[in-house]
Amino acid sequence: MPSTCASSPATEDDRPALPTGPVDIRLIVTDMDGTLLDDAKRMPEGLWPVLAQLRERGVVFSPASGRQYATLAEQFAGAEQGMVFIAENGAYVVRDGAELSADPLPAADVVRLVTSVRQLAARGQDVGVVVCGKRSAYIERSDEPFLAEVRKYYVRHRLVEDVAAVDDDVIKVAVFDFGSVEAATAPALAPFTATHRVVVSGEHWVDVMNSTADKGAAVRRLQQALGITPAQTLVFGDYLNDLGMLDAAEWSFAMANAHPEVARRARHRAPSNNDNGVLRTIARLLRLPPPRG
Repeated sequence: MPSTCASSPATEDDRPALPTGPVDIRLIVTDMDGTLLDDAKRMPEGLWPVLAQLRERGVVFSPASGRQYATLAEQFAGAEQGMVFIAENGAYVVRDGAELSADPLPAADVVRLVTSVRQLAARGQDVGVVVCGKRSAYIERSDEPFLAEVRKYYVRHRLVEDVAAVDDDVIKVAVFDFGSVEAATAPALAPFTATHRVVVSGEHWVDVMNSTADKGAAVRRLQQALGITPAQTLVFGDYLNDLGMLDAAEWSFAMANAHPEVARRARHRAPSNNDNGVLRTIARLLRLPPPRG
């Protein structure tokens, strides 16, 4: 295994073979939707015993998601000690309740982004905007179909009259498109790519953050803070917002259900999210008992 991370794509033929013995892993970072969670948004069976074993071995476990911190903390309630939560696609990182890093957007940028989404909606696109702050997420669209999508990822959210004028540190602006976000909404936000990070985080979601905010940047800062190398880092992802963190680890895995670009970029493949691929791969590399399910 080379001593530096690979940024060039791997083909099925030249992907390195998995080792037969245990690997020195100190940091495990996993995306949530489409990766750790199955398609029904359920945690994998056997997760909690695995987390306990990782803690005993001194391995840091880090969920990395476009979801807000409050949502991630609720999902891992009771097991969050020592975990690092990389929330809002890397724009907000928290460990044991303490902020490790944040990358808030200037207020003027929030206004510009919200205005662009409102203009898109005025032209007939079925979209809604979520302004993501440290304390809460904020929405101004109140119909039940949109609220149902918001609740999946933002357990702490508030309906306000003007999302562009909230009193909070805004770290991300997310847009939900009931159609294909890659077909319409992402192209409409393309002018922001010159100054911001615009990432498609799912079939219906696109996120806009500061250009310095990224899951990969968050992983690299965490590695530096903990004294952990890319060779000791295991990362799992399935969608385009995971590309940066795949590049931050030598043990980078695309799920079997991953977006084609993610599958191209990763060094290895893991079984799908519906086949408990994350836990099965962790057990194999760290020589843990096979997970249930």
